[in-house]
Amino acid sequence: MNHPDDEAPVDVDPYDDGEFPEFGNNQAPGAVAVRAAARGKRAVPKTGLATRRQLRALDLSPGGQEPVARLICRGGNRWAWLYRVDLAVPKRTPSLAQEMALDRAMAARQTCPKCRNRYYVCLPLRTQGHCDPCEMGIQPSPDTVMAPAPAAHRLAA
Repeated sequence: MNHPDDEAPVDVDPYDDGEFPEFGNNQAPGAVAVRAAARGKRAVPKTGLATRRQLRALDLSPGGQEPVARLICRGGNRWAWLYRVDLAVPKRTPSLAQEMALDRAMAARQTCPKCRNRYYVCLPLRTQGHCDPCEMGIQPSPDTVMAPAPAAHRLAA
């Protein structure tokens, strides 16, 4: 028969309200070291907390771990999750096929269907349908247009 005394005891913290710890700017453990490493001025720290962007700058990813705290910025109007650096894993490098697929997708967003020029920025194709120089009837600036890629080898042998 199940009695209340037979159950395992539960450790209850009377001061824990169930929320994540919150830190302000540069107040999280290891924040200064992580920020310096993300800017390339120091080596990657072994411990500390970092945001996703900081982990990306360190060539790391959260690796499936849950966030452990929140970073509060701009008087509480903005916040970001904080992850442990020691549990982060190296980020995956994309394969050549993945990089080619991403380049094709970006080329579709950056190429004007009218003049066939590829720009360094995404074009307003949904609203305008073509690039601004085509809209105004002028030649594009050479520093905004990518040089055409060399023709690929298409011979069978």
